Amino acid sequence: MSKTARAVNLLAVVLPPIVIAAAIVVFWNDVVGLHDLALLLAMYLVTGFGVTVGFHRMLTHRAFRTSRPVEYLFAAAGSMAVQGPVINWVADHRKHHAHTDEEGDPHSPHVGRGTGIAGALRGLLHAHVGWLVSDHGRAERQRYARDLSEDAGMRFINRTFLGLVGLGLAVPFAAGWLITGRLAGALTALLWGGLVRIFLLHHVTWSINSICHFFGRRRFDVEDRSTNVWWLALPSFGEAWHPGWHAPLEIIRLSEEHGFVANDGPPLKPGTKVLVLPNHACPVANLAPGLTVLTPDGTAELAVEAASARLG
Repeated sequence: MSKTARAVNLLAVVLPPIVIAAAIVVFWNDVVGLHDLALLLAMYLVTGFGVTVGFHRMLTHRAFRTSRPVEYLFAAAGSMAVQGPVINWVADHRKHHAHTDEEGDPHSPHVGRGTGIAGALRGLLHAHVGWLVSDHGRAERQRYARDLSEDAGMRFINRTFLGLVGLGLAVPFAAGWLITGRLAGALTALLWGGLVRIFLLHHVTWSINSICHFFGRRRFDVEDRSTNVWWLALPSFGEAWHPGWHAPLEIIRLSEEHGFVANDGPPLKPGTKVLVLPNHACPVANLAPGLTVLTPDGTAELAVEAASARLG
């Protein structure tokens, strides 16, 4: 990938936050105040964790389990990020993992966009925003998100997406009104805690699709182009540490020690119970004989009798 193409995409990611920061300095106490920035941060945290912890780690990958009310709370918070209804989001993302950086991936920057600098730029544009027009929300829900489609609570949250978007805008508006007692204060709070927050979180999420499949580093080999991008890690709440979600094993969770070991770690001791979280059938390496493996839904145990196994 050329340096020019990388610079163009990097500029597209970095420039908008710089412009917003400049606007804060220029218009301080005019169209932005301390309470506006506090609401921006608070709403970014709520909706950002809704997407990253809720939509992605909990619902897409089933990286942890919790009570149904907590699941619904995360799903509602993620919906206020305005990245699509929860079931559609999960279906799209599971399809992405099933076909990462190959035909069928909804937002790969590397597939079907031609060669050379022009092809690279078209691919980056597609991965960043173009796929929202051509592929967003089109993954088969019964195929990629059947578990959520069969959950009445998730179906309700999915149907009420627009209402939750409205709630995500009403909250900063109401907070601004209560804090300042003025309509102008409510409107600036809506601007920063609503519209600017949505813009920033969108941009960070899209950067995971484009930047984190474009350049960066990885600690171990994966079959796609996902990479770690350190400077995106904080605003994305760790999502930019990306190859771990695309590794063949994904993540092994040590249920006895409450720790995490990537699939490039040492062999685990016999008798250890682990939860294996693949997205689809994949080889499981570094498993010692006698290991007890729990399937992602926790309903079955598979005894590993060889140094490697295949789970689906």
